[in-house]
Amino acid sequence: MIYLDYNATTPLDPRVLEAMLPFYRDRFGNAASRHHGPGREAAAAVETAREQAAAVIGADPEEIYWTSGATESDNLAIKGVAVAPAYVSKGNHILTAGTEHRAVLDPCEYLESRGFKVTYLGVDRKGMIDLQKLSDLITPKTFLVSLMHANNETGVLHPIDEIGAICRKKGALFHTDATQTFGKELIDVDSDCIDLLSASAHKLCGPKGAGLLYVRKRNPRVRCEPILHGGGHERGLRSGTLNVPAIAGFGAAAEISRKEMPAEQPRFRALRDRLERGLRNSLDGVETNGHPERRLANTTNLSFAGIESEALMKLLPDVALSSSSACTSALLQPSYVLGAIGCSEEAVRGSVRFSLGRFTTEAEIDEAVSVLVKGVKQLREA
Repeated sequence: MIYLDYNATTPLDPRVLEAMLPFYRDRFGNAASRHHGPGREAAAAVETAREQAAAVIGADPEEIYWTSGATESDNLAIKGVAVAPAYVSKGNHILTAGTEHRAVLDPCEYLESRGFKVTYLGVDRKGMIDLQKLSDLITPKTFLVSLMHANNETGVLHPIDEIGAICRKKGALFHTDATQTFGKELIDVDSDCIDLLSASAHKLCGPKGAGLLYVRKRNPRVRCEPILHGGGHERGLRSGTLNVPAIAGFGAAAEISRKEMPAEQPRFRALRDRLERGLRNSLDGVETNGHPERRLANTTNLSFAGIESEALMKLLPDVALSSSSACTSALLQPSYVLGAIGCSEEAVRGSVRFSLGRFTTEAEIDEAVSVLVKGVKQLREA
């Protein structure tokens, strides 16, 4: 199998597994049971991981809260701030974009059904938002702006530093879903003026079932209410027994990514460009969806004229690809992200997302190009 679907999930790094295994076997304590040795050992591992994760984004470890994944973190950030007494008097307006992940759009729609007002920004043909329009739409009643750092389908990168500066100037909190960029792109929560940030371990060669929410504690101090109750874990913000093995794995994955990011990013970009070049040299009718430069180093979304991507993937059982977001592909609906950037129906039907990562090799890229070219030509001839 040639795996080119890293934006959906990533293989577990063996070094991460090594960090997790002791907490499945001998060091199995509950991190909340600090009155005995096994519990204190588990609690220490959780705090070490908190420090490792915080270092990736320049945060204080006390600003990191553990969750089950980025979906829970997004829900906690959006709903938790929406019901916080500190912001109820300010207003009930949220700003987001129509190209966000469903983990952001669904909570916003839920709040909308409960009387909140939500504005959904559009994007241009390259998937970028208009910063002036963003600024103009923030009103005195806007308490939250939620915009992702990178789109999971196209890889388009939003300028979170500029977005954060606008939100800070306008007095609105800024939440960013950094699921695709945590440990892959440089993020500094202070210089980027980020107030809340969501991330997930399984996007950076860590385990599934572990996520985090960063919540700023000063300048300004962000108030966020829990959406899960029962035990008061995570300093009262997120109740539930902590998944210590997965959290230890998240910490290890974060540490590895932080150290290896300077070398990994150029390698990802070179492999991605090699893939695109190989396909374009052998095929016509190949178009890039999204911004050609401002995008993740590991991601490209391409439309192949005259074919259906689902049919192409059936011809290539040994190449793992995606024709839409993995979280919504089960719905068998066209990509709303590609529709939002103005892709034609034919382009959406013929779109394929390629996302590579730590264990992708040049040989795999070359083999993938070879079989893809054969598959596209076969479908076009048919």
